[in-house]
Amino acid sequence: MTQRVALVTGAMGGLGTAICQELAKAGHKVVASYHPQFDNKDAWLQEMAEAGFKDFVCVAGDVSSLEDCEKMVTEAEAAAGPVDILINNAGITRDKMFAKMEKDGWDAVISTNLTSLFNMTKQVSAKMAARGWGRIINISSVNGVKGQAGQTNYSAAKAGVIGFSKALAAELAAKGVTVNVICPGYVATKMVMAIKPEVLQSIIDTVPMKRLAKPEEIGGACAYLASDIAGFMTGATMNINGGLYYQ
Repeated sequence: MTQRVALVTGAMGGLGTAICQELAKAGHKVVASYHPQFDNKDAWLQEMAEAGFKDFVCVAGDVSSLEDCEKMVTEAEAAAGPVDILINNAGITRDKMFAKMEKDGWDAVISTNLTSLFNMTKQVSAKMAARGWGRIINISSVNGVKGQAGQTNYSAAKAGVIGFSKALAAELAAKGVTVNVICPGYVATKMVMAIKPEVLQSIIDTVPMKRLAKPEEIGGACAYLASDIAGFMTGATMNINGGLYYQ
């Protein structure tokens, strides 16, 4: 198998970590992008090394900043080589009912969850097209397809991820570059599992499968979409939500 370079944003969160690990298992060189305010990089790298993942490269930057994204990709290319696979995973929430939502809460979520796709993808898509091979995988959410009260900002951004991906897929389809979306439902990350048991159970009760997704189930989907065997799949939305919502 040809080893390719995969750049993952939001890499040090629960879902990002699983994505990095599954890509590494598939034989790829992984570059983990993280926000500069994340102060546990060394501890994360140590945890990854103890789990058998010793070759991760790290780059720091704010995905809502075009300049930071330019810098991160330059550093990634210098350390690992041209980026063949881009996973746009970074995301935040600033949940409030719309009547109480402030403009800064709207702007922060749109910038980090949607504008970041422009900022990151702009750095690599033309280069992928010139080489005739590339994979762009964008992480949306079940709430981007069904909506969620208290998340007008997040749902709007995640719906925008899908529209962005479909349009870009059409532009790049003839150039060997695929663009696909994964819409996870509720995932059993450390952050989610720290929720009060009664609240967590109320979430699980809404899922027909009566469980949360395992992070590696989402990471495994990323590894599939990044593979050669997925080369005929583009502009698609993968809903991985335990039956919570059918599109």
